Amino acid sequence: MTSEKTAVHAAPSGEAAGRRELRTSRRRGWLGFLRDVLVIVVVAVLVSFLVKTFVVRSFYIPSGSMEDTLEIRDRILVDEVTPRFGSYDRGDVVVFRDPGGWLPVSTAPERSPFVEGVDWALSLVGLSAPDSDDHLVKRVIGLPGDHVVCCNALGQITVNGTPIDETDYLKLPTAESAASADEFDVVVPEDSLWVLGDNRYRSKDSRYNTDQPGKGFVPIENVVGRVFLITWPFDRFGLVDFHHEDFSSVPDPADAPDPEAAS
Repeated sequence: MTSEKTAVHAAPSGEAAGRRELRTSRRRGWLGFLRDVLVIVVVAVLVSFLVKTFVVRSFYIPSGSMEDTLEIRDRILVDEVTPRFGSYDRGDVVVFRDPGGWLPVSTAPERSPFVEGVDWALSLVGLSAPDSDDHLVKRVIGLPGDHVVCCNALGQITVNGTPIDETDYLKLPTAESAASADEFDVVVPEDSLWVLGDNRYRSKDSRYNTDQPGKGFVPIENVVGRVFLITWPFDRFGLVDFHHEDFSSVPDPADAPDPEAAS
């Protein structure tokens, strides 16, 4: 009789232990799930940060200086691998940090610490581009050593004595307009670029910054990378055309004819 009572009282105790074990198991299951989600999020943010820092970076277009190739509020992707392991070509569309004095002093209203924090966090994964206003985007016309002149009798820019047909991408006031309203005759220094906007009469580019310390040239070390894709708006999604074929006949500076010898 005693053993039966013991057995009867032992059963509830076993059921309670089972319930506790089940609750503990469920808790561990949820904790494991949350841990896995946290690991996935951290890895995703880390990968996005590394990609944004070393491979691809996002910018938006704040002005019309590159119309119609790039339009205001376009969002673009910039290849950051080129400046580290490659070189640039004439016709490339590049984003670069202000060499000094190209951009006006910012008068943007001060934002709250919360907004700044959110913007900073989104920029880590490439979803925001808070420094777009501190950068410029233009097309490379002259490489180091190139002799770039505007303009010949047909209103074309010449590079190393060869005229460039820019009709594929230039936006001009009229079909008869020269490729630049301002004349220039420059030799691009070593480790620098001569850059112009496609909306040639509405672009404050190398031509208009010759009075700055850099004389209008962009140090290659200031170049963030080469624009290769428009991602937004969706109806403009697509690759950016560099029109390398328009520069294919330009000789290297060492192979260019000497204009003084020709005269």
